[in-house]
Amino acid sequence: MPGTTTIIGRFKDLGGLMFWAFEQGKSGKARLYDAAEKAADIGTVAHAMVEAYIKGVDFDRAPFPLPSEDWPKAESAFNAFVRWASQTTLRVVDQEIQLVSEKHRFGGTPDAIGIVGNELCLLDWKTSNAVYQDYLIQLAAYKALWEENHPERPLVGGCHLLRFAKEHADFAHHYFANLDEAWRAFVLMRELYDIDKILKKRAA
Repeated sequence: MPGTTTIIGRFKDLGGLMFWAFEQGKSGKARLYDAAEKAADIGTVAHAMVEAYIKGVDFDRAPFPLPSEDWPKAESAFNAFVRWASQTTLRVVDQEIQLVSEKHRFGGTPDAIGIVGNELCLLDWKTSNAVYQDYLIQLAAYKALWEENHPERPLVGGCHLLRFAKEHADFAHHYFANLDEAWRAFVLMRELYDIDKILKKRAA
């Protein structure tokens, strides 16, 4: 079965990525992959800090070869998350859950399921400078995955997207109570994903 990100990625709008590549080149950075990996590393470290916080364990820097000038960015992102979690009395009840939809034949791994305001909700964090439509589609797919596997525990609290900006690790919280259009888009993508594979074989 294909994964959620594989399906969405097949039809993803790459305009944001192309703009980023243009900006990197304009600023004189010749090796785009190095810049991309560095940005991803900051997000990876912030994500790891959040995971350690949720699990109640000390964060170990050793496995992360992050340049010294980037550590404050990762720590800033993490501290912003902690403040938000404290303000909302967030309680995480499950994380990195591998789920499969037998009905729609796809899999996915939501970042976390939590309780905000006494309501069960989906939590997802991104490292990016904006919110893109594919994020909403991914959230809708994860919500459907959870509710198919746990019909007795619907996500009545909606979806929370926690975003860390790449360059400065600014933190932003985005809440979506309803993502029906995004779920419809994913269902169509899932159908088109199979059709596209058939057509590729015929055209080969």
